[in-house]
Amino acid sequence: MTGQVRVHNFAISLDGFGTGAEQSVDAPFGHAGGSLMEWFFGTRRGAAIHGLTSAARGVDDAFAEAWDEGIGVEIMGRGKFAPTPEVLADESWRGWWGEQTPFTTPIIVLTHHPRPTFTTEDGVEFRFLDASPAEAVAAAREVAGDADIRIGGGVATVREFLAADLVDHLHLVEVPIVLGRGERLWDGLEGVQERFAIESVVSPGAGVVHRVFTRLPR
Repeated sequence: MTGQVRVHNFAISLDGFGTGAEQSVDAPFGHAGGSLMEWFFGTRRGAAIHGLTSAARGVDDAFAEAWDEGIGVEIMGRGKFAPTPEVLADESWRGWWGEQTPFTTPIIVLTHHPRPTFTTEDGVEFRFLDASPAEAVAAAREVAGDADIRIGGGVATVREFLAADLVDHLHLVEVPIVLGRGERLWDGLEGVQERFAIESVVSPGAGVVHRVFTRLPR
């Protein structure tokens, strides 16, 4: 059985922005800062990634832990790996994570300007590919086999895979903030909800709403 294509822990503001404006090396989420991911910092996984201590057990923690279960490879867009094409072209740039990443699988970075494959000190391979969403899934399937494929973001990448009707599972985290500007997830996706069964779970601690979109039978 072929694995699914999944999106996890993808945070958006009340007005639908998945990142703020003015993204840079020092501001991965632009003017949004860390506001979209504050809920995640309180989970065991989020705390561990950021060198914090947390013993959280609850809705947010359960969703955060599902992030890598059964995943064989991640596909991410250039914007999740580097803020600009110029930074991407600098082969000394190894992503915002450096040599110790939060990842446990190989990574495929979609970009119109591929660069050589490299492996971080913690053993994660990053390869770069200029491809359509369907071509990227085919390439990822060669790596993942029957395991699932995670679409890691950023916003444009998730939107493109939704537009191509390639997403089987979408976990969004609606954060109670209004960003006003940045990159919006839902643009051009009118009616996309009709493809999915949708469940919503409110987090009483973080004040976010987890929305899970599960692909209806085709």
